[in-house]
Amino acid sequence: MSAATNLPDNSRGRSASPEPGPSALVRVVIAISAIVLRIERLIIILLMALLLGLILLNVVTRYAGSSLYWVDESAVFSVVWLAFIGGSAMTRLRLDFAMTLLTDKLSPLWARRAKVAAGGCVVGFAVALAAMCVLWLDPIGIAQAGFDAKKLAAASFNFVYTERTQTLNWPTWVLYLVVPIFSVTLFFHALANVLEDLRLAPAARFPGFKIGNSQGIN
Repeated sequence: MSAATNLPDNSRGRSASPEPGPSALVRVVIAISAIVLRIERLIIILLMALLLGLILLNVVTRYAGSSLYWVDESAVFSVVWLAFIGGSAMTRLRLDFAMTLLTDKLSPLWARRAKVAAGGCVVGFAVALAAMCVLWLDPIGIAQAGFDAKKLAAASFNFVYTERTQTLNWPTWVLYLVVPIFSVTLFFHALANVLEDLRLAPAARFPGFKIGNSQGIN
């Protein structure tokens, strides 16, 4: 037996230490973003089908000489909701617009830092938008007024709960809810992107969309 065989094999039974996974808080943010994205995908499909139906209905009724006056307004509000919800989903998919003129000239490390900084700005914008929506819709004020829109308008000159749409005669605040919803979904999507850019979580994949992973465009 050679001397080499008498040497202890320190590599036997040695297992590589597993890399630590994402923390519980990171997993919660990623999970919320994934759930929101699945819901947004369904809503986008429904809104696109609704918009297509409204446009076809408008064409047919106009051709028949009996136009429906509420179709145009319905299509406008459908586009508005589609734009906000689609914009939120595009943020998570990293399909939003990005200017890479500066980052293309940076090193990979500084380019990643710039991406993290840009994502942080989006998170800050979502927080600021949510704060603006609280001041705008004033949920505390309407609750203190006993959910009496006229009483709130007389006390604070906030007429958001008294206004109605022109043709559908719907309360406008119901349609305006897309803005605070957008601020919340944008916050979780942008925060999930930042956590991935900081390498605190692996890059997510989105099988429900025609995109391979979360690298997207930007």
